[in-house]
Amino acid sequence: MSNSEALRHPVTQRLLSDRRPHVLFKPTPKNQQLIARLSQLQQPFKPTPWLSNTHAQLVFHGLRKTWRKSDVLYDRIDRLTMADGGITALYWSGYATPAVTPTIVVMHTLTGSPESMAELVADLRAATGWRVVLCLRRGHGNLQLATPRFNILGSTDDLREQLQVIREHLPESPLYGVGSSAGSGLITRYLGEEGGDAVFRAAFAYCPGYDTDKAFDLAHPFYSRMMGKKLVKKFVLPNLDVIGHLSTIQQLQGVESLADFYRLGYELAGHASYADYDDASNPMRLFERIETPFMVLNAEDDPVCQIDNLAPYRAKMGDMPNLILVTTADGSHCAYYEGWRARSWSAKLMADYFAQVHAEA
Repeated sequence: MSNSEALRHPVTQRLLSDRRPHVLFKPTPKNQQLIARLSQLQQPFKPTPWLSNTHAQLVFHGLRKTWRKSDVLYDRIDRLTMADGGITALYWSGYATPAVTPTIVVMHTLTGSPESMAELVADLRAATGWRVVLCLRRGHGNLQLATPRFNILGSTDDLREQLQVIREHLPESPLYGVGSSAGSGLITRYLGEEGGDAVFRAAFAYCPGYDTDKAFDLAHPFYSRMMGKKLVKKFVLPNLDVIGHLSTIQQLQGVESLADFYRLGYELAGHASYADYDDASNPMRLFERIETPFMVLNAEDDPVCQIDNLAPYRAKMGDMPNLILVTTADGSHCAYYEGWRARSWSAKLMADYFAQVHAEA
C-alpha cells in the first residue's frame, strides 16, 4: 500500500504509525514538503499521563480556564458597533508589536469569553511571538445584546467588520486565522463565502463539528444538555428585555440540549425559518469553495464534536490541494494536553503550521 493510500485508511495508518497523527492531504510537492517540516506530525501524540481519559482532559481544560489571569494578557480592547447597532469587541495581546509582525485572529468557542480563551491566546503568543487578537462575538464576555440578533455560530458579516477594523489598525500585518470549536464553523463559513478573496494567508480549524444540521445531535448527551442550559443562562435570560418579544423565546428558555437550541435559534439569529438559518450559517454548505491554505484538527475521542461528523467529507477533503486534515486518537475537545505539566500540543501545531506557511510566503 502506498503512503497516500495508507493516509486514506485510518485503521491501517494507526497500526503503521504507532499512534502518530493521521494526516490526509492531496500529495502535491508543496503539501509533502510542508508536512515533512512539521515534526509533530511525524511523532505519536501522547496525552498527559494523568489526563489520559477524554473526560479528564475536558474537565481539566474547563478548570484551567478559571485559573488563567486575563487582565495582564490583553493590552488593548476595542469595543465595536456593527452596522446594525450590535456590539462586538477585539481583545488584543501584543498590540504594540511592530506593524509588519503577523497577527493571529482567533474566533472563540460556543460560549467563549476573553477569560476562557486566554489559554489559547497566551499559548499562541508565546509560541510565535506574533500579535494575537480575539474577535469577541455579540453577547459574549461582558457584552450585552444591543439588538435582538444573536447567532451561536457567529456572524460572517460581523467578522468582516471586525477584520476591516484589524486591517485599518495594521495594514502591513499578514493575517492568520484560528477557529476553536464553534469558531471553526465561523472561519470555515467565512473562507467558503470569500473564496479567493479571504484575508487570511492560512487558517486553522480546531475541533470542528462539520455539518451543524447533524453534528449537535451526535454530541455526548451530558455535554449537550450542559451546553444547552449554559446557552440559556448566558445569552437568553440576561437579554430578555431585548429578545423577549421573539415568538420562539419561551421554547428557547426550556431547551434540553444543544441541538434544540440550534434548531430554535433561527429567529434569534435574524431568520424567518430554521431552513433559512441553516442555509446561511452551516459551514459545510460552502467548504469546497475554500482556497486559503487550511489545516483541520480533530480527535477521535472528542465527546462534543464526534469524529463521525467527519466521515461524509473525508474523501473530498483529501482531494482539496489547499487542505490538510489531521486526526489523532486522543485529544478530547479542544484540550490536547501532553507531558506531565499538561502543555498544549495543539497550540504548538497551529504555531508551527503558520510559521511554515509564513516562511514560504
